[in-house]
Amino acid sequence: MTQDGTPGPEAALESEAEPEAGWLRRHAIDTAPLRIAPFRRQVMGQGTSFIGAMLTAVAVPVQVYQLSRSSLQVGLVGLAGLIPLVVFGLYGGAIADAIDRRTLLLISSLGTWACTVGLLLQTLADLRSVPLILALVAAQSGFFGVASSARGAIIPRIVPLELVPAANTMTFTVGNVGQVIGPLIAGVLVTRQHGFAYAYAVDAALFTLAMYANVRLPRIPPDGSSPRAGLRSVLDGLRFISGHPVLLMSFVVDIVAMVFAMPRALYPQVADDRWHGQVGPLYAAIAIGSVLAGLSGGWIARVRRQGVSLTSAIVVWGLAVAVAGLAHQLWLAVLLLAVAGAADLVSAVYRQTILQTYAPDVMRGRMQGVFVVVVAGGPRLGDLRAGATASLTSVTVSWVGGGLLCAGAVLIAARAVRSFWQYDAHQPPVEPDSLPSSA
Repeated sequence: MTQDGTPGPEAALESEAEPEAGWLRRHAIDTAPLRIAPFRRQVMGQGTSFIGAMLTAVAVPVQVYQLSRSSLQVGLVGLAGLIPLVVFGLYGGAIADAIDRRTLLLISSLGTWACTVGLLLQTLADLRSVPLILALVAAQSGFFGVASSARGAIIPRIVPLELVPAANTMTFTVGNVGQVIGPLIAGVLVTRQHGFAYAYAVDAALFTLAMYANVRLPRIPPDGSSPRAGLRSVLDGLRFISGHPVLLMSFVVDIVAMVFAMPRALYPQVADDRWHGQVGPLYAAIAIGSVLAGLSGGWIARVRRQGVSLTSAIVVWGLAVAVAGLAHQLWLAVLLLAVAGAADLVSAVYRQTILQTYAPDVMRGRMQGVFVVVVAGGPRLGDLRAGATASLTSVTVSWVGGGLLCAGAVLIAARAVRSFWQYDAHQPPVEPDSLPSSA
């Protein structure tokens, strides 16, 4: 301040800095959930294991393509994992509502790790068997379905409900960091001698950090009101979803997005045709956009009209994917896929948050089971759809047409269901007396 009492240049600088700091606080990712130790360990372990998981996710389709030279057989990788994912994802969700979720997560994670070791061993033995690879992928998908159902149902038990949107944003962002780093490393490894073996070995090694985080979780027993795990409890979960249009539509729009507009089964062929086999950037592109959206996603949790926002995000996803399919420069394709990835991060946070806050705890395991089936099964169906369509028509028709169909179908479906389109995040959760009788 000057001698006459007027503000000096220091005050002006402070007044300029305060709005900037306020803007950062409003838009930067909310790190408050990291103050909770079990959640912090889960995020660190899951983020590290995602790097390894993406090495395998890239190595498997590229190895299958090298062995078969067929995009259709690459699409079969997705189909091989679909049935185990559906069965064990749904049943795993029912188990997660009936037993200690920490125990279930540990057992299923060990099974996932064992399948990765199996992929490593078949590569070292040079068996060159596509059916064996598909069988290991199928087993891995089953264990993954159970583990993911348990993990998603754990979050609202270790994080206060008001921090669930921020926790989901943090989880998806850290996971997508792994999905950026993993494909870039894998893109280099798979072009080297013994590269597939290196990819599977690193995945198996990094997964041990996730196992440590799971071991350090507290016991998370059921609340005592859940039925025994079985077909009846699974059907109760499905009936619960069908009776609540908000939940049902959150699944429908994601299925449409992944089945019609997921282009990853086409990456090996497109990279081989257009960019001399440079497949790593394509596999990393969507995750790059998701990471950037997550780091600047402090605003996501403040949106109340989550139905409209979820729909808008998926429309952007479909259109960005469609335009990316027309790109003949690698950098442009990566940029457009990154835009799609940013939209996908926003939609993923809203879908997960709706499930975890709209449904009561007695149903969360089963809701997460269905969520895992849709989130992981949808892209697998998308792989099959993309590969089959490309075989019948062309890669461009499969890629671009799928993105356009996604955008149009999601917009029409969302507008047709008024309760979903008008869904407000401050809407009270489902009351216990609206649950199925066996729950």
